[in-house]
Amino acid sequence: MPELPDVELYLAALRSHVGGRTLNRARLASPFLMRTVTPALNALHGRRVNGFERIGKRIVWQFEGDLFAVFHLMIAGRFRWREPGAAIPGKVGLLALDFDEATLLLTEAGSRKQASLHIVEGREALSALDPGGTEISSLSLDAFAHLLRLENHTLKRALTDPRLFSGIGNAYSDEILHAARLSPLKLTETLSDTETETLYRATVDVLDRWTRRLIEENGDAFPEKVTAFREGMAAHGRFGKPCPVCGTAIQRIVYAHNEANYCPACQTGGRLLADRALSRLLKNDWPSSLEALERATAKRRR
Repeated sequence: MPELPDVELYLAALRSHVGGRTLNRARLASPFLMRTVTPALNALHGRRVNGFERIGKRIVWQFEGDLFAVFHLMIAGRFRWREPGAAIPGKVGLLALDFDEATLLLTEAGSRKQASLHIVEGREALSALDPGGTEISSLSLDAFAHLLRLENHTLKRALTDPRLFSGIGNAYSDEILHAARLSPLKLTETLSDTETETLYRATVDVLDRWTRRLIEENGDAFPEKVTAFREGMAAHGRFGKPCPVCGTAIQRIVYAHNEANYCPACQTGGRLLADRALSRLLKNDWPSSLEALERATAKRRR
């Protein structure tokens, strides 16, 4: 799912490619995309795009006449910049937005159609779509600590809670926790003041660094490869690969539709976190430490 750095990358590209242009027509291929009825999608026809902004992981288009189009790309939704009048792809196409100079397509890979589009009028209606999370860039250390400790949850859950913090998801929470050298399953109420400050600094740094990096690497082009798995990430998507800090193999735990990737040496004191599914399968055979994992791996290789 595109998160804060990825959404900011899209926003930068949309501002340069679409900002100030007039939408000639919107062609809807999948009615499941639309989550509102009034105003209708065709209310945007002939209106100028005045700007863009972000609400959490949502991309907001500001149209003249106080209308807003709010896109949530979910896991597999992506924008594609194509020639004027481009056809909507049959299997993955959801929407086409036609401008004089080009057509912007919205696609979604896979069978689970989760991407959404809300058309709303006025700032009050727009604010109703805000889950309430605070932008990290606007938080002081004290404010960050206060939000983190409102409820006792794991750090992974707290960082990805859209009601607490804006725009952080599965991928960048892994990177933040690796940078802070904290376990994803550590509970918020157990954090020391020093650990809280370390987590705050890591959160600010990781999000800012990756946002700047993605925008700089993309340049003036419209982004074509927006993905949760980036070359240069320290933990996310690197299961089994060496930690860039210590060389230990990155481990993961899988739960629901998400996963947490971590370095046991850097983040958990060498302890392996129990994957629920594997724990049920292996029971007492589940290794509890790096040493036990290495022994089990060596035994299987014999």
